[in-house]
Amino acid sequence: MRRKRLMHAGLAALLMLGSWTAAGTLPASASDSAPTADAPQASAGLIRAMQRDFGLTEAEAETRLAAEADARDIAPAARRAAGAAYGGSWFDAASERLTVAVVSDAPAATVRAVRSTGANVRTVEHSARELDATLARIDRLNAPQGVSSWHVDPAANSVVVNVVESRRTDNDVRRFVARAREAGPVTVETVPAGPRTFAAGTVGGDPYYTGNVRCSIGFSVHGGFVTAGHCGGVGGTVRGWDGTHIGSFQGSSFPGNDYAWVNVGSGWWTVPVVLGWGTIPDRLVRGSAEAPVGTSICRSGSTTHWHCGTVLAKNETVNYSQGAVHQMTKTSVCAEPGDSGGSFISGDQAQGVTSGGWGNCSGGGETWFQPVNEILNRYGLRLHTA
Repeated sequence: MRRKRLMHAGLAALLMLGSWTAAGTLPASASDSAPTADAPQASAGLIRAMQRDFGLTEAEAETRLAAEADARDIAPAARRAAGAAYGGSWFDAASERLTVAVVSDAPAATVRAVRSTGANVRTVEHSARELDATLARIDRLNAPQGVSSWHVDPAANSVVVNVVESRRTDNDVRRFVARAREAGPVTVETVPAGPRTFAAGTVGGDPYYTGNVRCSIGFSVHGGFVTAGHCGGVGGTVRGWDGTHIGSFQGSSFPGNDYAWVNVGSGWWTVPVVLGWGTIPDRLVRGSAEAPVGTSICRSGSTTHWHCGTVLAKNETVNYSQGAVHQMTKTSVCAEPGDSGGSFISGDQAQGVTSGGWGNCSGGGETWFQPVNEILNRYGLRLHTA
């Protein structure tokens, strides 16, 4: 019976057992495996998805994926080389290279060391440590609903506070922005709408269910899978796409965080796979090396299936109606209700689980995910890799 179920919808059950994350809050984890440039990373289906979502030619998509893998590989060494002068880093799509910000008074030897890793260098006024301290001070403020989120933007060398366009003149929003500016270097930007989570009522497909909520599996770990915390609380039972019992929530946190993990039993098991939904071949997961800002990233979810976009920001605080969630990664990938908890993946490297966002996959939007390494570290889990 299990074998028949796993064949359904292209290994959907396998993925639901813990290989991909859909829209929802995000759990994170800890695998230090380095990315590998294997053939599946440039599969025909992935290239087609890149062409569709980025407007690239086949050759351009292949070149970008290779450049992003290089940037992901050198990012840790570039950060070590910058030391205390480090101001952040991002992938520059125009030059197809990693750019590392270094404070303007850094010794010439430090700049040379960063460049020797293969990264471009940009001089800035504020270090990453200063920007992180500003972010931490803003995190202690009480944000009104008209404030969508805030994050460190290394390219802007400031903390960006996002305000909902229709609420920007509200008195409480203006007071929050004024106090945020007192905390350090701040830039204010407007967004069309505020964030919401992407859980959904029970519908058909290849999801998992808890109560009357449908969410999506994130990534397999040894003993279970990780997903979004807003999808269920500790002790809540989880059913698979066919209605059979999978396990229960062993850990869950929301708001503050948006991650959870579910144990797996009753004839279900875990595999290191993310569902491609027929758009691309199902993806093997080989590690969880973190992708830089600016790189392409794709998401798998039970409602809108496979979509790609770009990493826009890291360490962003998202102000949901239920409360703020910290240390999120923002992307330009779309999502819709039911995608919560699903997988964000870059090449063959797990990135995080879908938390929420604004917009949809018809008109576009933005989404946030909780980095998978944070989830793994929090619960002492080990990512199931190929």
